[in-house]
Amino acid sequence: MDFDLDETQRELRDLAAGVLGREASRERLEAFEKSGAPYDAATWKALAQAGLLGVCLPEDAGGAGLGPVEMAVLLREAGAHTAPVPLYAALALAAVPIARHGTAAQRALLKPLGEGGTVLTGAFREPGPSGTVTATARGDGGGYVLDGVKTFVPYAAESSRILVPARLDGGDVEVFLVAPDAVSLTTQPSATTEPLSRVGLAGVRVGADALLGGGTGGEAWRTLRRAAVAGAVAIASGVIDSALRLTTDHVKTREQFGRPLAQFQAVTMQVGDVYIAKRAVDVAMWAGVWRFAESLPDTDEVLAVAAYNACDPVPRALYTCQHLHGGIGLDVTYPLHRRFAWGKQVCHLLGGADDQLDALGALVGAEEPAVTAGN
Repeated sequence: MDFDLDETQRELRDLAAGVLGREASRERLEAFEKSGAPYDAATWKALAQAGLLGVCLPEDAGGAGLGPVEMAVLLREAGAHTAPVPLYAALALAAVPIARHGTAAQRALLKPLGEGGTVLTGAFREPGPSGTVTATARGDGGGYVLDGVKTFVPYAAESSRILVPARLDGGDVEVFLVAPDAVSLTTQPSATTEPLSRVGLAGVRVGADALLGGGTGGEAWRTLRRAAVAGAVAIASGVIDSALRLTTDHVKTREQFGRPLAQFQAVTMQVGDVYIAKRAVDVAMWAGVWRFAESLPDTDEVLAVAAYNACDPVPRALYTCQHLHGGIGLDVTYPLHRRFAWGKQVCHLLGGADDQLDALGALVGAEEPAVTAGN
């Protein structure tokens, strides 16, 4: 595969970097954090006006019809600028699955999103290992009844619809579009300003039109799961990239014993470790999202490798960045603390490093041929 972005993707990256660099400036972020708002509405509108919210939307919903790689380009820039907008929730957890599997009426729900007039989200996690789905759905007359619990759902209260995976009548996991006022929402702790909610489903009744794609045999859930992992890792990639840039700029100018910190061998070795962690997550992320876009059979394994890197090497590299900044690294008035918080948030959303190793082991084990006597 070619790890270089094509011309369209590079232009998309540069446009996103320009908009977010202007809208998510240090001063704007500080003002937003004092506001108590769930997200920066002005930045959200600016992204819509630049056409960035419509990048992954289908053409019949007013979008550009692009896919997972372009989604990752946008989310990587959001992570690099720690932009407090529901881009991950709206694109990875909602727009990509709806665009790929939704009916015409369901895809029409995406048009207001592209205009910045609404937010969508998805319930990717449950109690237990990531990818677990114990929530159930049963047919009931002309609709369905949902039961179960979803956790760490971003922007649930602010969204017009929540994508909820549930096992339908004991068979495949399907995805349902549920209004937030139909469920029970409980605030959960967040490492950042992003609101997270526990979503309780206790006999929640939805119509037949809530079933994504009218039923996809589990394909919609597979897309949602892959988009959730790919999007989270793309954010981690942007976070560690910007943290490394902050750190290298600091050690080049900060002096100790009359010399810049960058001239000390121990410092350069630690910066090198951070660079290795950044490159590892970059390579795994781009490999994973490309496979996701191409629907290749090893997509889940590569995304699990990327998720592990986002949950273990990246947080450790962020600790190193803080260490190399000394006391400044812990100062909440200095921008590094936002990168650290976002890195921890991604790790929480993905379930942690051990969870990703377990997932990878299960995937690899399922592909190994059975050992027979005499082999």
